[in-house]
Amino acid sequence: MARLVPQTHPALHAIAEEVPIADITSPAIRKVLKDMRAALHTYEAEGFTGVAIAAPQIGIPLRIFLVEDMSKDEEHEPRLPSLVAINPRIVKLSRSKELRSEGCLSVPDEYGSVARATRATLRAYDEHGNEYERGASGLLAQIFQHEVDHLDGILFTDRAEAIVHKSDKAPSDTPETV
Repeated sequence: MARLVPQTHPALHAIAEEVPIADITSPAIRKVLKDMRAALHTYEAEGFTGVAIAAPQIGIPLRIFLVEDMSKDEEHEPRLPSLVAINPRIVKLSRSKELRSEGCLSVPDEYGSVARATRATLRAYDEHGNEYERGASGLLAQIFQHEVDHLDGILFTDRAEAIVHKSDKAPSDTPETV
C-alpha cells in the first residue's frame, strides 16, 4: 500500500505529468486511485480531518486528485461530494478572495492562512474517462485550488500568509486537512 511521502519528497515540488487519455481507465490508474484512497483513509492526526489527496502526495507525479470527505463528525454539513479529477484544470476563479485556514496531509505539523478565490470552476476527467466541469464555492473551491497547486509542485506553505504549528492551537480551531 502507498503511504504519504514526506514534505521534502521531489514529487511534491515538481509539476506532475498529465495522464494520457487512453490510460485513464487502465489498471495502473485504478491502482493509483486505490492507493490514494487508502493513504487518505489511513491518515491519522488527532482533531484533524483529511478531505482530499493528490497523487504526488503518495510519490506519484501524475495530475490526479480525489476528494473524499473523511469527517466522522455528524455536524459536518453539507458533506463534500466524492470526486476524482484526472488532468484537472481550473478554468475560472472568482475575483473575490478570502483568507482561509488550511492544512495538508503532506505537512502534518503545520497549518496556515491562505488567500483563495471564493469560487472556482474545474474541468477534469473522472475515473471512467468522462470529461466534466464542476463549479464550487467555499471549502470545495479551496480544495480545488489546493490540490491543483499540489499538481503544480506548490505546497500551501508556499502561499500561506501565516503558518502555525498544530501544537500551538486546539484542534477545534483548526481546518480540515486538504
